[in-house]
Amino acid sequence: MLSRRQCLALGMAVLAAPAGSAWAAPAALPRLLAAWQCEPRDTAEAARYQVGLLAAQADALVVARALDVPTRAHGLLAETGGTVLAVARRPGDWLLRWRPGAPDGAEPQTAWIEPDRAFNGHVIASSDGQRLYTTETDLETGAGLVGVRDAATLEKVAEWSTHGMDPHELLLDADGSLVVANGGIPTLPETGRLKIGLERMDASLVRLDTRGGALLGQWRLADPRLSLRHIAWGGHGGHGGQGNRGGRVLGIALQAEHSDPAAKLAAPLLGLFDGESLRTAAAPRSLGGYGGDIAWANGGFVVSTPKVDGFARYGADGRWQGFTALAEACALAAESGRLWAGGRDEALVADASAIATRPVPALRLDNHWLRLG
Repeated sequence: MLSRRQCLALGMAVLAAPAGSAWAAPAALPRLLAAWQCEPRDTAEAARYQVGLLAAQADALVVARALDVPTRAHGLLAETGGTVLAVARRPGDWLLRWRPGAPDGAEPQTAWIEPDRAFNGHVIASSDGQRLYTTETDLETGAGLVGVRDAATLEKVAEWSTHGMDPHELLLDADGSLVVANGGIPTLPETGRLKIGLERMDASLVRLDTRGGALLGQWRLADPRLSLRHIAWGGHGGHGGQGNRGGRVLGIALQAEHSDPAAKLAAPLLGLFDGESLRTAAAPRSLGGYGGDIAWANGGFVVSTPKVDGFARYGADGRWQGFTALAEACALAAESGRLWAGGRDEALVADASAIATRPVPALRLDNHWLRLG
């Protein structure tokens, strides 16, 4: 197994440009909060999972800080006080808070979920910062839940139904309500991530009142085999609905679960919600049936497509804009005018006019990362 020292020593020579080029590192060097796997040196060693900070230097992106975590991490959250939150991939049992600047050996604050519950991989903070919301599953019934937790202690103080199965990512709207993507895929405690009974899929988008969890609305796509997974707020869309943050559209990365392989490969991977209706956006090519992550960047939505090695680009109204190749692309992060994408062997940074890539050695980036600062 790779040691902590070996993992920290692995530099990531990515996103750098030749000296003097338009892609030279800016004065304020970017940092990315990420999760990754330190791959074993041979088949006899087990994988090691970490979360940490990747810092851009003048000619490389390097591991600046890293923390071993019990199992594979999924969702990440940067908190205002300099701490970060990470939550286990579904069905997960841990949520932890870590201060990347803490001395080596400092223990993170960890919350273990109840035996009859599982984390579903995502956490966000309430608008006042006093509570945390986590997506969870009741392992006895399969029902989807939002866990409401005290932000200081990480202890659960309430649970709200998501009125569906397999809730995944969740976001706050401007009015304080919570939108949750119910993936709708049935599972059982004894089968873990194994998908069962897909004919019973029931994916939906719901809006909950954060004053007590009451259901304020629920929407479904016409195709019941499209699972709603990751979500991101975008700009003004073509429908002009006013239910979301002054007219902004919610983009949804979809996961196709069709029994027919051809239908799965041809399925759309972007859903759009304008506050009144939920629809899909067409693509002129196969995207592999799997949307990995979603971000709003350069005036449109971007959906990573690891099954076909790249990411798809759409306008604010869902119109197709093109495809960018990147092996096993998944993690996406956006800042003003720039998109960061992490793949299997290299990472990419792009603005509206240029793209730069460099190889990624040894570390295998996970599903998500966040641009800090």
